[in-house]
Amino acid sequence: MLARHAIPHLDAALKDTPVVLVHGARQTGKSTLTQSLKGNTSRQYFTLDDATVLAAATNDPSGFIASFDGPVVLDEVQRAPGVFMAIKAEVDKNRKPGRFLLTGSANVLLLPKVSESLAGRIEIITLWPLSQGEIESHSEKFIDCAFSPRMPSASKGKTSKMTLLDRVLRGGYPEPLSRTTDVRRSAWFESYLTTILQRDIREMSHIEGVVDLPRLLMMIASRTSGVLNYADLSRSLSLPQTTLKRYFALLEATFLIVTLPAWASNQGIRLTKAPKVMLADTGLASHLLGMTLARLKSDSNALGSLVENFVVMELIKQATWSTVHVKPFHFRTVGGKEVDLVLENAAGQIVGIEVKASSTVNSDDFRGLRELRNIAGDRFVRGIVLNAGTEAVGFGVRAGASCGQQAREGRWRSCSSSTSSHCRRLQLSSGGSGAENEVGCRKMGSTWRPPTSSA
Repeated sequence: MLARHAIPHLDAALKDTPVVLVHGARQTGKSTLTQSLKGNTSRQYFTLDDATVLAAATNDPSGFIASFDGPVVLDEVQRAPGVFMAIKAEVDKNRKPGRFLLTGSANVLLLPKVSESLAGRIEIITLWPLSQGEIESHSEKFIDCAFSPRMPSASKGKTSKMTLLDRVLRGGYPEPLSRTTDVRRSAWFESYLTTILQRDIREMSHIEGVVDLPRLLMMIASRTSGVLNYADLSRSLSLPQTTLKRYFALLEATFLIVTLPAWASNQGIRLTKAPKVMLADTGLASHLLGMTLARLKSDSNALGSLVENFVVMELIKQATWSTVHVKPFHFRTVGGKEVDLVLENAAGQIVGIEVKASSTVNSDDFRGLRELRNIAGDRFVRGIVLNAGTEAVGFGVRAGASCGQQAREGRWRSCSSSTSSHCRRLQLSSGGSGAENEVGCRKMGSTWRPPTSSA
């Protein structure tokens, strides 16, 4: 089993929190993770995918929860929402840490009254599909490095662009990564979608006409990394916007899609307020689009969108374990200047990240980062441009610098950092004081190896 970077976080939470929930899409390894924890042999394990267990939890939630005399793992807990109030009652009687370890394939915070019932009693850990560092068995600290006072030095990278594209096409779900042919991976994705759409979403919403959801998912895949326009989607799919928004909520609740909110300034500057929408896994997106390596190489629009989707999701995964806690956004002015990803830490400092699938960078590629720097002022730490290049190139004092392929595999040597993508780095002066304003490019190293045939 591949080690998950969430394990230290999960271990720590179980030592001081009564209820810990690990949630994420189906087949991301939640059950495997919880059953593999050290010292977990004393925990009873029950899955609500078992009809008998589900019936007991549904018919008498209080009695079901009260029957446990020790720590317990409850798998797929979203199938019986009534147990949350019963868990609250038990925790109020005994707040011993680690009593309840829950997993769920739906975002239970979106279920009615659940978030209120366990407020202050629960810690939630999101488990996404495998990150590239988890696949390659090395640590990833790109976000911590991006917010560090000085960008660390690194050596030149060796991974080819074809390796990047292969990673985009495969995604991060453990099961299809183990399959050696496109046909077998496609078969897995097809069965996976059928299970979620025909069972999970129907159970959550009581929707019978799920025929529209595959069409919607395909449409989202074709527009991945784009700004969400409900009116345009409504026209294209001949669906009322009210229905469309309900479907979006369900797809988000089951971790199939991610919406990236727009970054906002308090300076009254006109910025786009609509979110971007992405698939949570580029392997799934590629399946929905019928994408192959040959097609991806020849379709520049699809290439750019999927590579951006890939990089953004890799960093969203890393945000679940990074020391620096960040929230992800995108940035776009009404005039069209944009930055693909903006990470904002708890202090309000921001790092802008632009993603380019091409191997070259020119001055126009910095327009959005310069605009973000000008608006954010002292809050701007630095900008980073990720692309398929191979060399470190300066772009002038106070304009920034960029680095090429080195971080495609993406480890900054002194920080053990990984972007898991092709990368160029742009560092822009924020106008403040200190080391973060140093302009220049330190090469970003790569110690990643190309994935094996089973990865």
